[in-house]
Amino acid sequence: MSAAPHRFVILGGGTAGWMAACLIAHRLGQRAAVTLVESPEIGIIGVGEGSTPQLKAFFDELGIAEATWMPRCNATYKNGIRFHGWSDAPGYDSYFHPFQTALDQHTAPGFFFHTRARRTGRDVWAHPDRFFLLARLAAERRGPIPDENFPFDIGYGYHFDSHLVGEFLRDHAIGTLGVTHLQRRIDGVRHHENGEIVALLGEGDETIPGDVFIDASGFRATLIQAALGEPFESFAGNLFNDAAVAMPSARDDGATTCETGATALSSGWAWRIPLTNRTGNGYVYASAHLDADAAETELRRHLGLLDADVPARHLKMKVGQVRRSWVGNCLAIGLAQGFIEPLEATALHIVHSTLSGFIEAYEAGGFTRQHADSFNAAIHARYEGIRDYIVCHYRMNRRPGDYWRANAANQDLSDNLKAVMTAWFRGEDLEAEVHRLGIERYYAPLSWHCLLAGYGQFPDAAKLVPPEADLPLTDLAALDRFVAGCARNFAPHDDLLHRLKE
Repeated sequence: MSAAPHRFVILGGGTAGWMAACLIAHRLGQRAAVTLVESPEIGIIGVGEGSTPQLKAFFDELGIAEATWMPRCNATYKNGIRFHGWSDAPGYDSYFHPFQTALDQHTAPGFFFHTRARRTGRDVWAHPDRFFLLARLAAERRGPIPDENFPFDIGYGYHFDSHLVGEFLRDHAIGTLGVTHLQRRIDGVRHHENGEIVALLGEGDETIPGDVFIDASGFRATLIQAALGEPFESFAGNLFNDAAVAMPSARDDGATTCETGATALSSGWAWRIPLTNRTGNGYVYASAHLDADAAETELRRHLGLLDADVPARHLKMKVGQVRRSWVGNCLAIGLAQGFIEPLEATALHIVHSTLSGFIEAYEAGGFTRQHADSFNAAIHARYEGIRDYIVCHYRMNRRPGDYWRANAANQDLSDNLKAVMTAWFRGEDLEAEVHRLGIERYYAPLSWHCLLAGYGQFPDAAKLVPPEADLPLTDLAALDRFVAGCARNFAPHDDLLHRLKE
């Protein structure tokens, strides 16, 4: 006789909850009985959202083709992020942070060499955009899907309506994977004498029992914090932004962009997410420097919507993480687990990493919490690694204004971030330092180089000297020809989006 399936009960829908339902049901199959419980009273925030390449891996694992989900979710392709106005250094008013590709092995070493040459006083070209194919594709509004004969793997993400992705995953979980969906208001939990959760308590006398409980209840953290009392570690000392205002605008005329926009404003930054039917916009800011009304006015002015009758949604953000994501028989994911502001679109990346790591650890331990401590340590370190990279954006900014100067003066930095900054400014081998610190698993050396070089964090131009004649610099004209030639293997972004609907 086969063992009874393990009962997984997920509290909360949305993208995170339905990702959990799909991944658990897909990986564990008949060994799991998955139930998702969500309250019909809780509204859904359907803002435009971006992703890292991890979301592609998620859909690929589920066997869901882009042509199946992207049109339904108004999704577009994402080659990377364009940062505008984060530096006032001449020639560095913007830069592009690309996703990595196999082609980078031919151009990144030259970029790394040029940045180190400029850091050590040589007047050489060191802006990142010229060195990377995806920056070229974004500038030409070409999508990241190459012709069949192109021999290099390309990493890319997506832009999408987060509410529609949640709906799509809900339908897939219920219709294809057999997940049970309950719409209930949960009033509490029943504990075992050992402290673990036995069941969710609904209205009246209803109980929803389970073996493992997934907390996807958002910032409420109903299970991991309210029921189990797991402490929350705030990142407020590192990251000052704690609020956002979001509003849509019309889709741009002309070709659809395939990059996220991140534009520095007075007390934070504005996102721009191109969807097939509209543009998603928002302003992430620090309430200590700007109130909600002023933030909305600044965003409207930035968008040219100052007098437009477009509704705005105001959001508060609790930035940080729970000390442990897996406590007893409860796993926290999404906003219940933690939140790092959306500057590098890591939210769903962390959800997928958490779920994948949990399922692997749970299976390896024979469906026990044998490996919970190592899992928690790995997830905790991932949050801190991502946090450090985000903090570096603010710490290294070169902008005027009280908010930006406060960020540039922030000394609440991890030892790892201090080591990265020290290696950069001392002209040391930053790639080797990132590997020595073991933080390449969160952001690769390419990302660190793009950020620091993209801000123009080099000696003053007046102090630079011509490079030595025998310095093995990249032939920039040949580099341009190489990148341009590769780009011709990629179709316009709008052509790719049209093919998805055929």
